[in-house]
Amino acid sequence: MFHIVLFEPEIPANTGNIIRLCANTGTQLHLIGPLGFELDDKKLRRAGLDYHEWVAVKVHSSFDAFQEAVKPNRLFGLTTKGTRIVSEVEFVDGDAFIFGPETRGLPAPMLQEMGEEHCLYLPMQAASRSLNLSNTVAIVLYEAWRQVDFTGAFIKSKSA
Repeated sequence: MFHIVLFEPEIPANTGNIIRLCANTGTQLHLIGPLGFELDDKKLRRAGLDYHEWVAVKVHSSFDAFQEAVKPNRLFGLTTKGTRIVSEVEFVDGDAFIFGPETRGLPAPMLQEMGEEHCLYLPMQAASRSLNLSNTVAIVLYEAWRQVDFTGAFIKSKSA
């Protein structure tokens, strides 16, 4: 199972979309506070529809508390300042992907601690600033899941 980690998320609808994504992919979602919203926020619930019951969202008070509790295989930070394209990395079960707040991204000291080889990015047009958080999480998660042959997924028969 992969871990999606949202560091200080700010927009409830993004987190709601990511809850739905994690429920549909069998991925563990972690939120690192402080959060920019309450977990019972109406926008969060609307975006996540009824998927809240299918994913256990774990809330951690700090990045250190997350690392102590989870001890992920490897931790990858997603950032426009990354040095490696997501598709260049060979992911394995237990990897964790951390995404920063929508308005400011991951803090520089956190990225430095992870190391350049663990700072990933998605290609974009040169004039673009960034992708939406929930879109980025979906692209990264599906690339990682594809690499492990969609373990645990219901795959429709190709002979139909």
